[in-house]
Amino acid sequence: MIEEMRLRDLGVIAEATLPIGPGFTAITGETGAGKTMVVTGLGLLLGQRADSGAVRAGAAQATVDGVWIVPEEGAVAERVREAGGDVEPLGDGRAELFVGRSISSEGRGRASVGGRAAPAGVLADLADSLVVVHGQSDQLRLRSAAAQRDALDRFGGEPVQAARAEYRLAYEHWRTLDRELSQLTADRDARAREAEELRAQLADIEQAAPQPGEDAELATRAERLANAEELRLAAASAHDALSGEGDAPDAGSLLAEARRALERVHDPVLEELGAQVADLGYRTADVAAALAGYLADLDETGPHELAAVEERRSVLAALVRAHGSLDAALDLLDSGSARLAELDDDGDRIERLTSERDAAASALDTAAGALTAARTEAAERLGAAVTAELRALAMPDARLEVAVTPGAESASGRDDVAILLAPHPGAEPRAVSRGASGGELSRVMLAIEVVIAAVDPVPTFVFDEVDAGIGGAAAIEVGRRLARLAQSSQVIAVTHLAQVAAFAANHLTVVKASDGSVTASDVRRLDGAEREAEMARLLSGMPDSDAALTHARELLRLRTDLD
Repeated sequence: MIEEMRLRDLGVIAEATLPIGPGFTAITGETGAGKTMVVTGLGLLLGQRADSGAVRAGAAQATVDGVWIVPEEGAVAERVREAGGDVEPLGDGRAELFVGRSISSEGRGRASVGGRAAPAGVLADLADSLVVVHGQSDQLRLRSAAAQRDALDRFGGEPVQAARAEYRLAYEHWRTLDRELSQLTADRDARAREAEELRAQLADIEQAAPQPGEDAELATRAERLANAEELRLAAASAHDALSGEGDAPDAGSLLAEARRALERVHDPVLEELGAQVADLGYRTADVAAALAGYLADLDETGPHELAAVEERRSVLAALVRAHGSLDAALDLLDSGSARLAELDDDGDRIERLTSERDAAASALDTAAGALTAARTEAAERLGAAVTAELRALAMPDARLEVAVTPGAESASGRDDVAILLAPHPGAEPRAVSRGASGGELSRVMLAIEVVIAAVDPVPTFVFDEVDAGIGGAAAIEVGRRLARLAQSSQVIAVTHLAQVAAFAANHLTVVKASDGSVTASDVRRLDGAEREAEMARLLSGMPDSDAALTHARELLRLRTDLD
């Protein structure tokens, strides 16, 4: 629950502290005094959109601070700690949570949660666990099919929630399989073309049977064959110079003669030089032998071999053009078989997925039937319970029905839920949006919340003029129901009816003062004679009217009788 809220420079409120606390708090005040700013301030603490127009004229910024009492452990405390803040333990399993929001006149806003700056979205996350707000726009939401279905599911409790969770799992499983099967079927022609092209590519590569680096080796070989005669002359000349058989001395002979000359004398230096000359002779002989082998290889080649090499290079060049490089072609040969097997498996996959999807669809049908059955049972109970509440809310002849009918399939089920109202005997139940006036809609909404709160309590309810369009006995019953709702939840109601405010355990009033040029409002807690005067003002517009004061005291005794 919210324990206290402080407002500064918000709308017409210059500065105000609202002591709220448990039970039923009524907020009243003259028209234009700023009652709506209380709800606006609470909305800011709940992460709603900030509007710079709410900043008090002449002020730099508006601020709202609140103190919530929350469980020391649980979803709320966990979310606060995730945002970097913390709660303040009270020692009884409860804790204080400090939240704040500010908005500048230029539109910039800041939020704090548990003593740390945080995005406004964190406040919105916490609001889902802390409070339900009902205003005129929320009554309009009651008219939407989704809101009516959610209200039924809340009332249905564990049986409906369990059936809904089971359905959601079955729906997601079926949807995943159906999407995969649809995609596979839609791509079947493209995948068949891919398989045909891949099969042809693999056949070309296998027929060519390339080896890693073969294209580079063939390029070198082709260049040698194209220049064979020039290479032969160069190699033969070098061979003759190293070990020729003609009259001219060759390098091998000259080295041998130099070695013998050095071996005739005995000198350490010359002996070392002689060893080096001997080594040169051995190396010259090796080079000469290599040249001889090279010449022999050239002699074995012919014009036909160059043609064969160029033909092979042409085959490999076609692969390079098709795949970018010879290595890419070899990689495709390694990986293509697995991809081809995957593509060729489409028929089997389609058959297998079809079978799995049909089984999932059958399971989904079962889950949808169970959810519909659970909702139908809950709908009967909800209709009866709300009808009983409406009788107590001065709608004795009204009958509410909750119809569960087949609808479009979605993640929430296959049901359309409609709240129908028959306002008097003999009338056909009609949709709430057409069968209820504004005042009746307020009472229907309140009756639904009272009934649902009995099985799914919410920590705090905020009602902004839930009594719009009603008065007299109906207003008294609205007050009774708000007081009843406050037995299990905190209730905050902005009202203009004394009949409603009379049932509040805590009565706050927004007071407007004016100095002729500047108008400001404050919030005061009322007791005793002050509360009686405010009640009289609500009843007659005259806080000092004896008749109105007498009526106010009678209304306040209704609250005492309720206790």
